[in-house]
Amino acid sequence: MAASWFWDRMAKRYSRSPVANEEAYQKKLEVTRSYLRPDMDVLEFACGTGSTAVAHAPYVKSITAIDISKNMLQIARSKAEAAHVTNIDFKLSGIEEFEAGSQSFDVVMGHSILHLLEDRDMVIAKVHDLLKPDGVFVSSTTCVGGGFNIFKLVLPIGHFFGLLPLVRFFSVRELKQSIEACGFEIDHQWQPASGSAVFIVAKKPA
Repeated sequence: MAASWFWDRMAKRYSRSPVANEEAYQKKLEVTRSYLRPDMDVLEFACGTGSTAVAHAPYVKSITAIDISKNMLQIARSKAEAAHVTNIDFKLSGIEEFEAGSQSFDVVMGHSILHLLEDRDMVIAKVHDLLKPDGVFVSSTTCVGGGFNIFKLVLPIGHFFGLLPLVRFFSVRELKQSIEACGFEIDHQWQPASGSAVFIVAKKPA
């Protein structure tokens, strides 16, 4: 949990910040809900302050929501309590060390996280294993691929000096290749605008 210090420090500010694109966020929630059923068990990794888990909780049987930041989870639990949501189990864990049996979940969500992982291919393969046949992996990922970008200079320097978490740079095409190489089939893809996060729903074949 090397980056937990950063997200612990950012938790309150992150929770107070408005969603960058509320219309796009609501569309992602709507699309995700089209895949949900009341009998489903869901995992969300890097759940942050819990807004997405709380929003989806009424539509499924249970949600296991994990994050590496104890401060983020504290806020998430408060949000769930305020919304009278009782079917979310918040746990302190990264996806890499999270323990659950193979084929434990119907849906796995990972938003704004794949570009912050040391090894995204390993994590996507683990998600595939955690999902039941015909399960879905829902993700929203910032992709910065080829070409010059000032963030490619600034972010590694910030990480080197311990000021920022690790950030990986890859294109939408490379992300899709990673997802498909792990055995998924892309069922839905949407990017609100060039340079914005790409939203992908990928299915594990039945």
